[in-house]
Amino acid sequence: MAVLLIGAFVAILNQTLLTTALPPIMEDLRIDPNTAQWLTTIFMLVNGIMIPITAFLIETFTTRKLFISAISMFAAGTFICAISPNFSILMVGRVIQAAGAGIMMPLMQTIVLLIFPIHKRGQAMGFMGLVISFAPAIGPTLAGIIVDHFHWRTLFYIVFPIAVFDIIFAYFILKNVTEQKFPKVDVLSIILSTFGFGGILYGFSSAGSLGWSHEAVLISISIGIISLIFFSHRQLRLREPILELRVLKYRIFTLTTIIGMIVFMVMVGGATILPLYMQDMRNFTATESGLMMLPGAILMGLMSPITGRIFDRVGAKWLMLIGLSLMAISNVLYTDLSEETPLTFMMAVYTLRMFSISLVMMPITTAGLNSLPRDLIPHGTAVNNTFRQVSGSIGTALLITIMTTVAWRSDAGDAMITGVNTAFWVSFVLSLLCLVLSFYVKSNAASTKTSRST
Repeated sequence: MAVLLIGAFVAILNQTLLTTALPPIMEDLRIDPNTAQWLTTIFMLVNGIMIPITAFLIETFTTRKLFISAISMFAAGTFICAISPNFSILMVGRVIQAAGAGIMMPLMQTIVLLIFPIHKRGQAMGFMGLVISFAPAIGPTLAGIIVDHFHWRTLFYIVFPIAVFDIIFAYFILKNVTEQKFPKVDVLSIILSTFGFGGILYGFSSAGSLGWSHEAVLISISIGIISLIFFSHRQLRLREPILELRVLKYRIFTLTTIIGMIVFMVMVGGATILPLYMQDMRNFTATESGLMMLPGAILMGLMSPITGRIFDRVGAKWLMLIGLSLMAISNVLYTDLSEETPLTFMMAVYTLRMFSISLVMMPITTAGLNSLPRDLIPHGTAVNNTFRQVSGSIGTALLITIMTTVAWRSDAGDAMITGVNTAFWVSFVLSLLCLVLSFYVKSNAASTKTSRST
């Protein structure tokens, strides 16, 4: 578990590490916000593409071989990012990083859910959340301090030795836990999922600069939707699918997965927009924008084991209702940002925002996976992580696109800030949607074993 947690820590650290570093990267590489956000969204997108394949990999290779290969791939990608001379090479490094990270996270979740009994999974997932949450806590603040005093490539030089250490640690310590079944891999499914998720994300990302009616945007989204339809149809027909979509027959799992997707979309999108608002529109330093996010991220980490214990006692429903209500309030408070909004206000609201998310993310994930039979847990983990990562990518692209589109059409002097406020109004609507859906989650979801839909 120590080996897996270190790997997960650096993987999640890299998912949030560039949020406060995007403005200096934009200036150095001379790119706009719609282009720069790809450094964040491509990481989550490749994660989303790799996660379905991971279910196949977990049943094909031993735990030890699979993890060492994944962390080695991650280290290689980190080194490429560190020495990248331009945006294209940096993107290549991020893709390789994400491919390794996309294997580590579902592998760790699968192992935890296999070795702990159902009545202790909430506490185990909560402890895992405590350790992992220090990554987003440290990431934006560390990035802010470093890019204010050193070159942004230093971020990757710091992560690289940690990844190398974990490779050595895993070689001597890690043991095999998962069972090998040697399923067949379906290449066509991988191609369809890549075109499906990639097409939709590219369309949403390009809409900010090209416009929603542009041919490239419409064609990209259409290809994505059509590919995903064929992908889904194929998975339901295969005896050994890449992504076992039959887990969606379990009503609680489907419902919690949808809520988790939207919450992750709101969380990641907001965490990307706020540093852009602070640094590009308010002239705060990267350090200040990182420190603004620090208390909330730390609180989220500290709340994880507490939330896990509460979940084991009362289930997910009440945690979700309270958390989603607070998340909706935090989004409303961010819809009136201006050129005079104080740093203390932004910090307080962000802390409330992360506290609310800490009450939701772990409980809905555990409740959904608890509703599945033991043999479907690896597949449920893959589906849950895939949908969440892809929704995070789309959410970031969507909110950035809304921000830039509204700013482009606005005649106000603070057009970009108007765009930021509009993006948070959209986040508020998404929060309300989650709140409505949460009423349909049973209060005893923690102990539910087979909640099938009719």
